[in-house]
Amino acid sequence: MIATHPLSLYLHIPFCGTRCTYCAFNTYTTMDALIPQYVQALSHELRLVGSRTTAPVHTIYFGGGTPSLLSASQVQQVLRACYDSFDVLPYSEITLEVNPGSIDERYFAALRETGVNRLSVGMQSVHEAELRLFGRDHDAAAVPITVRRARAAGFNNLSLDLIYGIPNQTLNMWQSSVEAALEIGADHLSMYALQLEDGTPLTKNVQQGWISKPDDDLAADMYDLADELANSAGLAQYEISNWARQGRECVHNLQYWRNLPYLGFGAGAHGYAAGIRYEVVRQIPRYLQLASSQMVPMTYPLTASIERHEAIDVQTQMAEHLMTGLRLVREGINIRAFAERFGVDIDVIYGDLLRKFEGYGLLVRDDTTIKLTKSARLISNLIFVELFGEKTA
Repeated sequence: MIATHPLSLYLHIPFCGTRCTYCAFNTYTTMDALIPQYVQALSHELRLVGSRTTAPVHTIYFGGGTPSLLSASQVQQVLRACYDSFDVLPYSEITLEVNPGSIDERYFAALRETGVNRLSVGMQSVHEAELRLFGRDHDAAAVPITVRRARAAGFNNLSLDLIYGIPNQTLNMWQSSVEAALEIGADHLSMYALQLEDGTPLTKNVQQGWISKPDDDLAADMYDLADELANSAGLAQYEISNWARQGRECVHNLQYWRNLPYLGFGAGAHGYAAGIRYEVVRQIPRYLQLASSQMVPMTYPLTASIERHEAIDVQTQMAEHLMTGLRLVREGINIRAFAERFGVDIDVIYGDLLRKFEGYGLLVRDDTTIKLTKSARLISNLIFVELFGEKTA
């Protein structure tokens, strides 16, 4: 049996009603009939892996895809497998992603009964033209309706996602989206610059000149404006792309940024535990075949449905610890904790590079922590490339 830091569980639900034009995640729009089999396979795999660790679990995250395509009873089935197989701690954060407009009051009430206590709502924009550009299956009016229904069912931890740096988006348009999200009463905001991922319809349209390329300088202004608006409304920035009311930070995502272990389940999920990083097979039929039939014990955390895995050496772990930890704009890197975890002083490994970026005004440090300066947050990826090489950025 293996005991480690408290674990986080990521459960990938790859089903969607429609596919957004910017989406590069592992999702499918024509396989909803397989959801019952998928839930059964996911539950089986949870039980298999959970039987091989004593580490407690403190967060569970249903991501996608569109997890709200699962019925409340199917969510309950998966959570029952989690509780039966893992030591899930009391008051654990349990998040489920939902699409606006797709859920009525009865579903929210039933979902709350399953133990889900946090919702992440894919708002993205308040402008109909931008929602159409993204291929979203909801209109702007659906977002406040969804939030009201969730509040009525007892959800008091709600996050909204927004995207900026959209082609043809003006600063005023972005401001109205952020203000709308704040007016709705979000407890948490995730605000991301649009990423043009290879192979997506939106990227192809930009490459072919049918849609204008996003303006990077304007996106930087949008980022600064978002920070100003969120802070004025009582949401403090705690990570490069995330703002929250006090006590409403996403504990699950903090697990990633603190470079702590998490287990990934479901087609295309990723995990990192016991020094091993892995990826589950992406195709749903193949996942169903492998996850449902596996009975032979394997080395934790591996299962028969894992397509790729690699052992992460200490040097890479240290680099990734800095890369993710520097994203935490308030917390940063704890110098003493780094030495305790890796058995070496941080300056022995990275002293010259850290001093270089301090000299540029991009890093600030005191006796206990190292953090990005505010001016460095917009160019953090460039810093990570130079610090650790392109592979880890």
